[in-house]
Amino acid sequence: MSVFLGIDIGTSGTKTIAIDAAGKVLAGASASYPCEHPRPLWSEQDPQHWWDAVVETVRGVVKKVKLKKSDVKGIGLSGQMHGSVFLDKAGKVLRPALLWNDQRTSAECAEITQRAGGRARLVKMVANPALTGFQAPKILWLRNNEPKKYEKLAHVLLPKDDVRRRLTGELVTEVSDASGTLLLDVVKRQWSKTLLGKLELDLSLLPTVVESEDVTGRLTPEVAELLGLSTDCIVVGGAGDCAAGAIGNGIVRKGLVNTSLGTSGVVFAYSDQPEVDPAGRLHTFCHAVRGKWHQMGVTLAAAGSFGWFADTLCQTDGEIAKKKGGDLFEQLVAEAAEHKPGAEGLFFLPYLAGERTPHADPNARGAFVGLTLSHNRGAMVRAVLEGVTYSLRDCLDLMRALDVPVEAIRTTGGGAKSPFWRQLQADLLGAKVYSMQADEGPAYGVALLAAVGCGEFADITEACAATVRTASETKPNAKTRKVYDQRVHVYRDLYRQLKPAFDKIAALG
Repeated sequence: MSVFLGIDIGTSGTKTIAIDAAGKVLAGASASYPCEHPRPLWSEQDPQHWWDAVVETVRGVVKKVKLKKSDVKGIGLSGQMHGSVFLDKAGKVLRPALLWNDQRTSAECAEITQRAGGRARLVKMVANPALTGFQAPKILWLRNNEPKKYEKLAHVLLPKDDVRRRLTGELVTEVSDASGTLLLDVVKRQWSKTLLGKLELDLSLLPTVVESEDVTGRLTPEVAELLGLSTDCIVVGGAGDCAAGAIGNGIVRKGLVNTSLGTSGVVFAYSDQPEVDPAGRLHTFCHAVRGKWHQMGVTLAAAGSFGWFADTLCQTDGEIAKKKGGDLFEQLVAEAAEHKPGAEGLFFLPYLAGERTPHADPNARGAFVGLTLSHNRGAMVRAVLEGVTYSLRDCLDLMRALDVPVEAIRTTGGGAKSPFWRQLQADLLGAKVYSMQADEGPAYGVALLAAVGCGEFADITEACAATVRTASETKPNAKTRKVYDQRVHVYRDLYRQLKPAFDKIAALG
């Protein structure tokens, strides 16, 4: 029996799935952990939580499927991008990891831009501008703010690659995740020695970088025993969660676009060449397809905005939802569906964690605008869902302006499970939206990469053609589309008008 595991180390939890050689999902297991916010707009995690969750979920899957040690041939790793795990020479973690949604590094972003010779030169070096979420400014933040820890720094790893270190003992990353460090020459698919020199960072801090389907090591004897697997089990490069999710959705040719509605929101488009947005509003990263690239727009609080609303304002109605035979989220979506498109003039700006695309603004704040006495909770929920989808449209419209073809949208993530939200995407984005048969997100994509690494398929394009299937099609409603075409301009004007206030609020501390 040939089985492949996909492990996705997310922000709120880790998910492990097992698939067979035909791509059928055999079992899955999840484990959650906390995220710490010691100061406003700071976001940290203890890497030990990731490892504990990996052990728990892998053992859980092995038990569910009753796998023999030799059944699992390979493991693919995915994870939240941009995070920084700081290690000393002995491999000891120096401090909690700084995450993708941590916004403390504005000064370091300015420093990087200045050292690089300006924004345009920086984009030419690494295809992207300096953003607070990326890894490079986090390294400089450690140097500037915790110098004693920086003196001990020997290695910096991305979240999934710290898990790889524990699995195999190897310090390795791959091109899709490395693209989000700001230290990779995305065009050449190797570390940028030019930028490292300007930042006075030693290349030895960084792991070896490979392609996503490459074999990076095998399980150590101790880990194999702990997980109930064999030391013959390989671990492939894997991918950052965005590229991994796109692979799981079959985004391996031009014309296909992936939207992801997890904690953050992502719009992802395949590219045969490294097509760079000169203004740096869209990310240009290496794809998990060997020798290919992608463009990506990111909104930092997508389903996270919906979750915030439900957790902060609606927890007392949890029992009501149970009595109605559903959960709280289903109840809230049902209430939203009772309101017409446009939520009776109510708008929501989903900038609860600052914003990346298109504003690159850590000072941006969330806001309801247009509230009146006539608005109820359902209207507010509809405004939240619309606001998040407007932010996805910001990303997609930038791509269209750069002549990125959009034939169809394949959607994934928790928000994509909602038929209402899929219809909202179709109407607001103006394209057919497809859900997927195997909606396992990034874990499915890296499980396929593991199968490729084990020789089950010639490459990831062949693997996707053999295994990835759509489940449902949602067509846009022309009338509703017109409503949103009118209102999207108001949504965009609100940010421009509130930007000065956001900056003043941030300055107050």
